[in-house]
Amino acid sequence: MKEISCKLLVIGAGPGGYVCAIRAGQLGVDTVIVEAGKPGGTCLNVGCIPSKALIHAAEEFAKVAQMAGGADPIGIKVGAPTLDLSRTVGWKDGIVSRLNSGVAGLLKKAKVKTVQGWATFRDGKTVEVETETGTQVIRAETVVIATGSAPVGLPFMPFGGPVISSSEALALGEVPTKLAVVGGGYIGLELGMAFAKMGAKVTVVEALPRVLAQYDAELTRPVLKRLGELGVEVMTGAKAKGLSTKGDALLVETAEGKNAKVAADKILVTVGRKPLTEGWGLEQIDLDMAGKFIRIDDQCRTSMRGIFAIGDVTGEPMLAHRAMAQGEMVAEIAAGHKRSWDKRAIPAICFTDPELVTAGLSPEEAKALGSEIKIGQFPFAANGRAMTRQGEDGFVRVIARADNHLVLGIQAVGQGVSELSAAFGLALEMGARLEDIAGTIHAHPTQGEGFQEAALKALGHALHI
Repeated sequence: MKEISCKLLVIGAGPGGYVCAIRAGQLGVDTVIVEAGKPGGTCLNVGCIPSKALIHAAEEFAKVAQMAGGADPIGIKVGAPTLDLSRTVGWKDGIVSRLNSGVAGLLKKAKVKTVQGWATFRDGKTVEVETETGTQVIRAETVVIATGSAPVGLPFMPFGGPVISSSEALALGEVPTKLAVVGGGYIGLELGMAFAKMGAKVTVVEALPRVLAQYDAELTRPVLKRLGELGVEVMTGAKAKGLSTKGDALLVETAEGKNAKVAADKILVTVGRKPLTEGWGLEQIDLDMAGKFIRIDDQCRTSMRGIFAIGDVTGEPMLAHRAMAQGEMVAEIAAGHKRSWDKRAIPAICFTDPELVTAGLSPEEAKALGSEIKIGQFPFAANGRAMTRQGEDGFVRVIARADNHLVLGIQAVGQGVSELSAAFGLALEMGARLEDIAGTIHAHPTQGEGFQEAALKALGHALHI
């Protein structure tokens, strides 16, 4: 097979990798991207996109089920709904396929050469790719490692049979009658709540004292309330110990130290993700590591000249939009532009019911800086749009310095608040002060008014509470 030479080689076509390659191609950089699976990586194929499709389907089913039960206050009555999960999964797969084709088309438009196969480093400038037609050698002036991450398994309960990861959960042909979720982080609760809405009896087993431990208790309180309404049992301070002999239950050690069995058709393990640093020749290039991640500087450069790393393989936060921003920056550096990572905030969203959004510092993190702070909080129970959407639980919270009113952090919990993340990120990135947010006219009636009202509250003159 003929050897390929290029200026930029990107290994991995996930959000970080494909954005890097597209931007490099736009800038006229001779670029090759290598991907073993379909373009889009975990996010597009077995993560962000398919999970949100499943969550939306579950929400729609739950709405209709509520109407059928006669408990809907709007006054709509329908017959009892049924769910054909295989058709739902087919619809989800159709969305994924369209986006796969879209990414492939964008790469082609940017004149990026795509090589399908598994890349392994031979040295810092050369990789071998195992393709369907043989081994392809690629030499590059600059290499970007964008290999992503994978679900963490439990050594005493490996994936297989009834034990599934989020990837398998998104491809089930039918709703489990009983689902045990090991891990009460955002992935476990997003999917656990979705399956509960579709009719599964869900039990969440979390080793820490509370679920969604990365968020403060006040922010997660509406989510805990909703878990109760959905009939989800939450076992905190509990440890998964293994699979029962018959494979029909999860063995658990409770917070009291007692042994218990959680009956389950499927056991969804969501205890975290690990960077994919094995199988592609890391040992051949000897990069400095930061724990289990590849160490990078503010330009995503590794310890070896000419090798960059972006996305999940470089550490937390493992977010697709972080990887995309890194990929764009690295492409511009490869094209000779002056760029460095100077982002002030990376918004993060948890697509539970209700949704959670965080951007910037939490109240505790802001207080730790040593300066006095102001906090303004506005409840959706006082927001007209939230009321008309039957989404009164939750609030918007703004944290700012007391002396100059510089906004340090913004959080929200509520129905549909994921769409406020752009406003939150923009405010922080532009160095907004409370007066900037309070003085911006927010359209009425919208949930975004809660953002303005929270800033007004911090300034001492909220108008609608």
